[in-house]
Amino acid sequence: MRIDIITVVPELLDSPFSHSIMKRAQARDLLNVFVHNPRDTTPYKQGQVDDYQFGGGAGMVMMPEPLAILIEKLQSERKYDEVIFMTPDGNLFEQKTANRLSMKENIIIICGHYKGIDQRIRDHFVTMEISIGDYVLSGGELAAAVVVDAVGRLIPGVLNDETSALFDSFQDGLLAPPVYTRPADFRGWPIPEILLCGDPKKIDLWRHEESLKRTKERRPGLMED
Repeated sequence: MRIDIITVVPELLDSPFSHSIMKRAQARDLLNVFVHNPRDTTPYKQGQVDDYQFGGGAGMVMMPEPLAILIEKLQSERKYDEVIFMTPDGNLFEQKTANRLSMKENIIIICGHYKGIDQRIRDHFVTMEISIGDYVLSGGELAAAVVVDAVGRLIPGVLNDETSALFDSFQDGLLAPPVYTRPADFRGWPIPEILLCGDPKKIDLWRHEESLKRTKERRPGLMED
């Protein structure tokens, strides 16, 4: 999978993709992430990419031309399955969205900044708009990193144990059950005895019941869905 991220502050994305699972995914050539700065291709002097909004109002808006030039340059080199814009008013990012995107081959992610991007880019280039929650960040970079991480770890071969992703929270519409490791008794706090029974079927049933219980207590809306 190839993901191209468009951002005016590429430095914000240096760390998220340089460590842990995302680093290994790129080292294995299973995921390729490229970061592009529209300042490098803008036709305006001094790398200008934003301007005041028509009609007045606080905040600068990212201009359409620098973005359009960069998007069209990328699209001339390969076909993209999605052009995603990270925005607070987009569709809420969910596990099912991550699953669907993990099956794609090439994706562009546009990170908004300042007051956002010119609506004409959204109208004519963007195919999907995503929000990671009902709050506002300084830009779309951290949100883009969240999406790339959630999607990238689902690519076959990225995780050492491919089955581990299948048991993550939300994969089956439920929260994950509690997990325990050694020692079996810590400060007089023992682990559930069933985890020591050696019967995988009984343990799986217990985990499912715990998932149902935790979901009902903490996220009852998921049960309704």
